Amino acid sequence: MSPAPALSNSFRITRETAADRDEVDGLVMAAFGPGRFAKTAERIRESAHLSAAFTAREDGRLIGSVRLWSITVDGLDALFLGPITVAKDARSGGLGADLVGACIGEAQHRGVAGVLLVGDPPYFQRFGFQPAPDVRLPGPADPRRVLWLPITSAAPSGLALPA
Repeated sequence: MSPAPALSNSFRITRETAADRDEVDGLVMAAFGPGRFAKTAERIRESAHLSAAFTAREDGRLIGSVRLWSITVDGLDALFLGPITVAKDARSGGLGADLVGACIGEAQHRGVAGVLLVGDPPYFQRFGFQPAPDVRLPGPADPRRVLWLPITSAAPSGLALPA
């Protein structure tokens, strides 16, 4: 199997528009399959307000997306990151990191308490995400994968709820 082609660095990250939604949903489904609907993170996204979303296109083709959702944790306004998706043939080129960076910039601009996600600690800790052992989700989640990026507040304790 040959390695994935490197990105040509001609990709652009822009805000997701209504016209992007079906294509983004298709990219997410291709990456995660129908099993994603059983996850606790999806329960949060179903009830939360979409706060911001970004897409990445290369030569007009959608190659990545990420969404941020409005939540509260212990009464603090925060954002819930996910899903983050990169097309299979565009992985390992740094696009995921650029999408996470767009989310961090958005959270800083909004001045929220922080960004919460359920994800791979070694990947997300390089951006400053840290374990959030006292944050509870409205369903089962591996507590080692519940991570918080402080923007204006250290990791809170309490239940994360859609805002």
